[in-house]
Amino acid sequence: MKYTAEVEINQPVNKVVELFDNPDNMKKWMEGLQSFETISGTPGQEGARAKLHFKMGKREIEMIETITKRNLPEEFTSTYEAKGVFNIAKNSFIPIDENKTKYVTEQEFQFRGFMKLMGAVMPGVFKKQTLKYMNAFKEFSEKQN
Repeated sequence: MKYTAEVEINQPVNKVVELFDNPDNMKKWMEGLQSFETISGTPGQEGARAKLHFKMGKREIEMIETITKRNLPEEFTSTYEAKGVFNIAKNSFIPIDENKTKYVTEQEFQFRGFMKLMGAVMPGVFKKQTLKYMNAFKEFSEKQN
């Protein structure tokens, strides 16, 4: 399953990238994120791997992030591996003007086992979650000076 989502953020592109590029900010806008732990490599750089632990309602999800491409603001691509799901996320930040940025994400999900059924029956859930995080990041970004 593949889709693209985008939001406009009322901040200059350099400010948006600075906020996005700081893993300490993730808990401030990524609801459910309990912990972010670097496993290997230099945090935020290509090849770096990290373990993310989420709590969503009663479910706990652990995933491994691997940064595969870092060329900000044009591209920040990473993979996320969790039980039954492999996700490739390409993020781009495009200046609209000196105080506005378009944040675009291209998502590709590959499913295994039970998650294949979830992906087929409820594909909208994944896009809805992506947009929820993007809008939360927009709100967080716009409150920063």
